[in-house]
Amino acid sequence: MKVLQKDEQMAAESVLLKHLPESFPVYGYLRASNRNKQANVQIVVDMWPDFKVIICRPDPENKPASDWTKNVCFYCLDEQILRKMLLEEDVIDWSADFTFEYFDHSHTDVLKEVSTLRQVSHTCLLSAYQLYLPDSSHLVTPAFNSDIQSRISSLDLSHAHMVSQTWKFEGDELSYKKIVRQISNYPSYCITDHQGQPVSWLLLHENLALGMLYTVPEHRRKGYATVLVHTMAQRLLAEGYPVFCYVEEGNLFPFKLFKSLGFIDVPSYRAIWNVLNT
Repeated sequence: MKVLQKDEQMAAESVLLKHLPESFPVYGYLRASNRNKQANVQIVVDMWPDFKVIICRPDPENKPASDWTKNVCFYCLDEQILRKMLLEEDVIDWSADFTFEYFDHSHTDVLKEVSTLRQVSHTCLLSAYQLYLPDSSHLVTPAFNSDIQSRISSLDLSHAHMVSQTWKFEGDELSYKKIVRQISNYPSYCITDHQGQPVSWLLLHENLALGMLYTVPEHRRKGYATVLVHTMAQRLLAEGYPVFCYVEEGNLFPFKLFKSLGFIDVPSYRAIWNVLNT
């Protein structure tokens, strides 16, 4: 096992670029970290430079971040090496509650086996489609009027509580802190009403995935979500960032929305979130 330093993280980013779209979750973390967007993850590989498994984990040296960042993300080219790392090496703090996030469903069995051997419970939180834009030529431009365009803005910290209360996983201080961090460090967009209050918004997660897309009920069916996704996608593409998202299985509206804008889904890929509890 090896913890990557900054120059090695840049090299690892280039390697993962060749494995898109499956490597998007870890690639996004690396790209953000390498551009000083965050400092709350540590990148671990089985060997260097020819790694087969790369893991993003909470940075044990960053205590404030590790207090609330409890997610582990990995990209795996050899499941047996992954199994060995999780069972035999001190890669993860198994004494703390955490979530394996964004992993492909094909790794479900090995994670269940490891969790059982580690004597921790595991619960599937959700399963999602992965959608992405390969490049700017795929992005479809929707029709929208100048009034909507004039009301596109960015979120600020005064909006964090409102966003937290409408997020599916809201309800505690950790979710609020996460949103504060996202608004502070990553691009966000909103559409305001004529009094300047946000009524629809879109943020980026720490690995640069589009997320928390929401429109207050009385302002729906006006095309706001479509405009926000297009605006964010344009910006990310122009700045050289990946454009991808996850849509929970069964959630047809956002799936159709992203597809209408030119996003491509990966039919064989399902992103899984597993919560592990000691």
